[in-house]
Amino acid sequence: MGKILSGTFLIALAVTTCAAQSAEHKADQAIGIGKERLAEGQSAQEKIDDIGDKTERIVSKYTEVLKVVDSLKVYNHLLQKQLDGQNREMSILHRSISNTSVVERQIAPLLSRMINGLGRFIKLDMPFLLDERLARVNKLKKLMVRADLTLAEKSRRVFEAFQIENDYGRTIEAYKDQLNIDNDKFDVEFLRIGRVALIYRDLSKTRTGVWNTAAKNWQVVTGSQYQRHMSKGLKIARQEMAPELLTMPLIVNKEVR
Repeated sequence: MGKILSGTFLIALAVTTCAAQSAEHKADQAIGIGKERLAEGQSAQEKIDDIGDKTERIVSKYTEVLKVVDSLKVYNHLLQKQLDGQNREMSILHRSISNTSVVERQIAPLLSRMINGLGRFIKLDMPFLLDERLARVNKLKKLMVRADLTLAEKSRRVFEAFQIENDYGRTIEAYKDQLNIDNDKFDVEFLRIGRVALIYRDLSKTRTGVWNTAAKNWQVVTGSQYQRHMSKGLKIARQEMAPELLTMPLIVNKEVR
């Protein structure tokens, strides 16, 4: 009886051991499967994360490209406006160029008339620096027929001559020259006060005269005070003394009404 129980116990123990081993094996299998699934899950997650990073980079790059495209659109719009403005300016320039010959045909005769008018004015004006001023007019006439000078340069020279004549009206000047009165030629000192007075005095300081614009001749003046003020006026004109009031002979032409 005792041997039977012992055998039974061994069988039960063997069965239990086999069952335990089977359960352990199944557990190991389950753990292995779990590890495999966990590894697969981690791999899948890594792939998902990688895809997410790539997607984020693509979206970021796409956003940057959109910004560049928008900037290029704005830039192209501005360039188009500039091109439109340049095209308008080109059209204006083309019209101006086509009208250049017409303008030149109008300006050249105008300059010639201005030069002739300047010559007539000088002959009617006080006879100061007469040779120099008439020589300037003759030089302008020769300049107008030169082919190597542009119309702009010719215009500049003519306006420059007019400016010189204009400056004479607001300056005082002293210079030496020769004067011929009634075939009597002698050396004198001239004092020009703007275009108000032109006075001469010979080098011996014995004769003094003033230009009579109405009569177009020289009128002799006397008076010791004129000699003194004439000397002062010459010094002022030469910047040898400070300006001051002068008593000078003037010819006043009164119109009869």
